[in-house]
Amino acid sequence: MKRIGVADTTFARVDMASAAIAALQGAGTGFRVYRRTVPGIKDLAVACRQLFQEEEVDLCLALGMPGPAELDRSSATTASMGLQIAQVLEGKPILECFVHEGEARDASELDRLARRRAEEHALNAYQMLFRPHDLARHAGEGLRQGFADAGPVRPHR
Repeated sequence: MKRIGVADTTFARVDMASAAIAALQGAGTGFRVYRRTVPGIKDLAVACRQLFQEEEVDLCLALGMPGPAELDRSSATTASMGLQIAQVLEGKPILECFVHEGEARDASELDRLARRRAEEHALNAYQMLFRPHDLARHAGEGLRQGFADAGPVRPHR
């Protein structure tokens, strides 16, 4: 049985982890989800390391919502670097799923975006573990999480 870690924050304004877990449960079986919630995005790397070491998860989703200020963007960059280091140290993937508050025009759009992005990252996690050939089939298609897909630069032949 595979193990999937989900790390999220109390700083986020949307419960992205619940959306991700629901999407995982709808995708299939053969796994168990382990969740760890921390205060902010800079705490996510340690949460993921703990999930890898204590729960022996195969992959982690790191869900966070940086605020709109410049300080928040800087914190997001720092958090992202921490997640990169954590996955290299563990030799296992961490799918970073951040939704910046400035991406949405209002609270309603922010809620939709955060839930959709979390769900789509969760489905990517499922595919990485159980259906990696599906990801390879979609290489170069400009798929996006949260907003509409960009599409390929030129159609596949």
